[in-house]
Amino acid sequence: MKIAVDFDGTIVEDAYPEVGKPRPFAIKTLQMLARKHRLILWTCREGKQLEDAVTFCQQNGIELYAVNKNYPEEDDNDFFCRKIDADIYIDDRSLGGLPSWGEIYQAIEGGESKEEKSKKWWKLW
Repeated sequence: MKIAVDFDGTIVEDAYPEVGKPRPFAIKTLQMLARKHRLILWTCREGKQLEDAVTFCQQNGIELYAVNKNYPEEDDNDFFCRKIDADIYIDDRSLGGLPSWGEIYQAIEGGESKEEKSKKWWKLW
């Protein structure tokens, strides 16, 4: 499963252009999710600020499959779409706000089928 994860306000507290403090349990949850799923860092950051976010993830053991791309080899010169193709999007700006990272983990790994999860997505928020 591909999971797109926002950075500011989601993995860390919003302190843009600086890197904020990690949100409670975000790092550990993402480390566990990365064992089974492909994590895509999905952020509006560019340049030095994007490098800072990627470095933060690397230094905290968050294994990223791709950064602002659908797959690592995606070429910006080809047909490049900023819309990330993912099964799940985790973002503090989603309708209803960001659940706790414990709730996020349970929603993804809670033992329900993908169909069961999709029928109840709205209850998480």
